Amino acid sequence: MKSTIALKARMFWWIVISLFFTQTGNSQQVASTSDYRFLKEVSLLPSKLKLEGDSIKFSLKGSIPVESVLIPRNPRLNLIFKATSSGIDLGEILLTKTVSSLTYEKKFSLKYESWMEGATLELNFFQGNKKTDVPFESRNLAKGVIAPQLMVRLGEVYPDEAIPQVGLYILTGEKDSEMEQREEFSFLFNVGTATLKPGTENAAVLKRIEEFLKRNPNVVDVKITGLQSPESAEEKNSQLGSNRAKSIGQNLISRFPEISESKITYESRWKTWFDFRILLGEYRGISTQRKDELYAVLLNDEPYPAQSARLKKVPGFSQASSDLFPKLRSVKVEITSRPLVGLDMEQTIKLREALSKPEMGNTLSFGEWALAAEASQSLEEKALIYSKMTELFRSPLPYNNMAVVRMRQAQRTLDQGSKEVLWEEAERLLEQAFRIASNPYALHNQGQILALKGEHWEAYKKLSEASGMTKKEEFIKSNELLRGALDILRGDYKLATLRFDFKITDPKDLFNKGLAYYMVGDYAMATVAFEESVIQGRSFGYGYYGLAMIAMQTGQGEIAAIHLKNAIDANKKLKEKAYLDPVFEELSKLPYFFDSFSN
Repeated sequence: MKSTIALKARMFWWIVISLFFTQTGNSQQVASTSDYRFLKEVSLLPSKLKLEGDSIKFSLKGSIPVESVLIPRNPRLNLIFKATSSGIDLGEILLTKTVSSLTYEKKFSLKYESWMEGATLELNFFQGNKKTDVPFESRNLAKGVIAPQLMVRLGEVYPDEAIPQVGLYILTGEKDSEMEQREEFSFLFNVGTATLKPGTENAAVLKRIEEFLKRNPNVVDVKITGLQSPESAEEKNSQLGSNRAKSIGQNLISRFPEISESKITYESRWKTWFDFRILLGEYRGISTQRKDELYAVLLNDEPYPAQSARLKKVPGFSQASSDLFPKLRSVKVEITSRPLVGLDMEQTIKLREALSKPEMGNTLSFGEWALAAEASQSLEEKALIYSKMTELFRSPLPYNNMAVVRMRQAQRTLDQGSKEVLWEEAERLLEQAFRIASNPYALHNQGQILALKGEHWEAYKKLSEASGMTKKEEFIKSNELLRGALDILRGDYKLATLRFDFKITDPKDLFNKGLAYYMVGDYAMATVAFEESVIQGRSFGYGYYGLAMIAMQTGQGEIAAIHLKNAIDANKKLKEKAYLDPVFEELSKLPYFFDSFSN
């Protein structure tokens, strides 16, 4: 009964939304011609304010009638841009008298400030008493500023969101043991069954998992996603993917003691072309032209049955489905784990003595101290060890790593004063690390702090300097992803898309990647990145928000509403953002629409 009521409620909203979108244009036209006496003929270009570079540029043009009873006395026109807490008076606009009207035209360029996000551009008309401050007529021309590039994530911390990891440690080995290792595995099933397919392919996958866990036995989490291919034998059972996922989960638990039930997250997908689209990207069995035709259908946001019918009409689909469908009768397993590092019992005793009884001297090597710090899960303990290392050894490693500890401690406080004190100490440590020996880690970390402080150009210069100093893959990846985020803020969106040419699993970086493609108008690539952001972290919410922006750009209001609801349900911070965002102006006008998103 409850599900029926919920379904009817959703259907009601979609009907209301559809009617709203078909009538919006007419209602706006009536408002612009009927509600004003003197400010009837006003043209704002563009019609919604938009951030370009660091400025908002627009032009205002219009006319005021001066016929018969409409002749104004002492006419004046003034433009202001105001918000609750701030504002700017853009001054009086020159009026030019003609036979039947007073005309005006003026261009504006404003340097963007954060308060403008929810500000209103208001045109005021005065007449009569020259000294009056009360306008005879006012008209709101625009509200807010379209600035999706400002949503880019640089590692900032917001309440109720997961704390992003910032800073790069210098580690003792070639592999960054602090950084979690992720690897994806895929098990195959016979059509329509949830029993693991026998044979060498799945045996080889189990062997790969065994080898991965030997290298990285400290399992953080295991994500298991059951898939079903878009075939009739697979579609008829909606629980097939879920059953496959649970079957693999139990298999892994029984084989590998490193994996426990508490570490496993189960997901499944049914009646979706998402995974087929991912496989199609690397498929070479049909021509590029045929692939483009398939992509055109896969990205049109039609319901699953409609897409299925269209795909079957595309030449080449039969070949592609024959080759790719067997790969979709599968379960994807993503394991996140860490290698074991640290000291043995004897070394640990020596470490404690060196820290608590400095008069006894030090009997541990530089490498043993570094391993002890890397193995510690406590930032406070890491700080204690690195601080002692600065006394014992002349090396950039303890100074750089101590700075990273301070950066990560700063991430854990919302008090801005405390944050800045920790950043200041980190910057002093990084300067010392670089004086001891030029190294890219100190430069990267300096750039990260500058980015968090809003000094984006100075941050970019530090990261650019660091980029050519090492060939370590993980360092290059981290450095380029942060540079790409800053490229978006600098307005170099095309270059930003190139920066994200890595295998990315962090939902934050995937959102930034989608944002770069969104800004260059490549909505197909943006959609893929935003969807992957959702898959990697639904609670992050920003991936849904990106998909909602694309839906609005492509005229799919109902789809935008669905994605926006998911974004707000996942991340309450995005509700306030959506209210202010002119991209969703039409949706926000819908009565009680956002109230329906409340839990």
